[in-house]
Amino acid sequence: MDIQFISSMAVITPDPERSRAFYVSTLGLPLQAAEGDDYLHSEDIDGAKHFGLWPLRQAAQACFGSEEWPPDRPVPQASVEFEVADPAAVERAGVELEKDGLTLLHPARTEPWGQTVTRLQSLEGVIVGISYAPWLHQAPEG
Repeated sequence: MDIQFISSMAVITPDPERSRAFYVSTLGLPLQAAEGDDYLHSEDIDGAKHFGLWPLRQAAQACFGSEEWPPDRPVPQASVEFEVADPAAVERAGVELEKDGLTLLHPARTEPWGQTVTRLQSLEGVIVGISYAPWLHQAPEG
């Protein structure tokens, strides 16, 4: 597996409003959400490609197709995504992880926003994604 960089870091929050108060009001981070969405994020924090506050119910939906986190799994507190070269590399990474005896939360798939990702949960309970986001591979305009 050829990890190119960390593409995303997100805090997984069971209480989006309290987390918003801390990260936006107290720390002053420039986090915003799309209309009608609780997922706060920014691509404008120096040193980070993407930082977000991911509501636990949305993480459960993304990983299991349900708004409830399964009671037989550790409740995650964070998510990190590692970027690979292309969508096929995401698929190969999933196969490699399974060959190493790890259980994927879901196989490689392309999300509605265009990112290809497969996810697993680490020993520490962190959601780990291997992903390809096309917009992170485009040459900067200039």
